[in-house]
Amino acid sequence: MRNILFVCTGNTCRSPIAEALLRARCLDNVEVRSAGIYAMNGGNISLNGQLVLNNALIPFAHETTALDERLVDWADLILTMTFSHKQTIVQAFPHTKTKVYMYKEFVTPQNVQDVSDPYGGDLCTYENTFQEILALTDELVKRLRGD
Repeated sequence: MRNILFVCTGNTCRSPIAEALLRARCLDNVEVRSAGIYAMNGGNISLNGQLVLNNALIPFAHETTALDERLVDWADLILTMTFSHKQTIVQAFPHTKTKVYMYKEFVTPQNVQDVSDPYGGDLCTYENTFQEILALTDELVKRLRGD
């Protein structure tokens, strides 16, 4: 079993979208979760996040989750949306250094840019971020399958 944890800031936009997209692939031996560095437990995904997932017919059920040591220890691979998220995790949990990557860095090592943050944006902004995460998820699935 491979445990993959997606991390963003509030666990309301990018990381739950990434979680839903990877979960929808129904990969054998892969469990996926998401969390936020500054998330409050029990909140909802953003409205526009819900809309882009619904429009793409991606099933999801989500409550925001704060990143904690239990989740970090559960994960075999932690994929962050930004360099800042990666730095924060490694500083707070030094033992994670070898399993924390920026999402783009992990699937396309030559690309070390952040995943765009749609927070506060309109539906078009969320759709652009959704497409960005979808492309990354396609590459991640290939890598996990060994393609």
